[in-house]
Amino acid sequence: MKDLVIPICHLERLFDTCLWAEGPAYLAASDCVVWSDIPNNRILQWVEGLGTRTLSAASNHANGNTIDGEGRLVSCEHLSRAVTRREHDGTRTVLASHFDGKRLNSPNDVVVKSDGTIWFTDPTYGILTDYEGERADPEQDGCYVYRLQPETGEINAVIRTMVKPNGLAFSPDERRLYVSDTGVSHQTDGPHHIKVFDLVAGEKVQNERVFAEIAPGVPDGFRLDEFGNVWTSSGNGVQVFSPEGEFLGRIAVPEAVSNLTFGGPKNNRLFITATTSLYAIYVGVRGSTRRSAF
Repeated sequence: MKDLVIPICHLERLFDTCLWAEGPAYLAASDCVVWSDIPNNRILQWVEGLGTRTLSAASNHANGNTIDGEGRLVSCEHLSRAVTRREHDGTRTVLASHFDGKRLNSPNDVVVKSDGTIWFTDPTYGILTDYEGERADPEQDGCYVYRLQPETGEINAVIRTMVKPNGLAFSPDERRLYVSDTGVSHQTDGPHHIKVFDLVAGEKVQNERVFAEIAPGVPDGFRLDEFGNVWTSSGNGVQVFSPEGEFLGRIAVPEAVSNLTFGGPKNNRLFITATTSLYAIYVGVRGSTRRSAF
């Protein structure tokens, strides 16, 4: 852990007053961070030296966000139960809202692979109450992880074995897919771990196994650094695990962490959403940026 952090760097609170902050994403072209305040139905944007503004005051209770290969914002919306993309001119494109003719549950977190495919999780959190979406009965038979081909609209359920799939990320070489299961949120003996899958031909998963159990709290969201270490949310800060699943240490945060992302001009600044706030801290490594196409 001593090689991963910088002892003289301290945690900064960049913004507060959120009801539940989630889904930070860094936009390199404009050197800014966007994130969701789900119950307040807004997406916020923070810019160094300028502070925070509301990017969208009607976000459809967006949760997870990421940036695609063309620098466009891709979001998971609870209210619309869809994955959407914000085009460069500001227009909104719906990428996925149904699977097998039925509405999705409430897309939660999303990542874009180097081949342009979009992978996202679909638990039921956004339809359980009206707080983060709109209460409704699920139409899907379960909570799945999907792979979307945006050019054709083809969508496939690649993982059907999880209770509440939540955060997800690829290894730096994209040979592994990590997915968290936060089923303990609504099931006393439910899972609170991160699983890892081997990727076959860039689109199929196999060899499912538990990578790490997270306590206290749950692995709501996580990202990998350049060396394949996993930096994950938890109830007591950001916990860090080696590529082999060994617990290395943690960065203490005064609120329960929901998600995080690497960013900044050198990709060495960790942006953290935690309950009401957006935090940041400089670290000793860079976020994963290496990609290999299959």
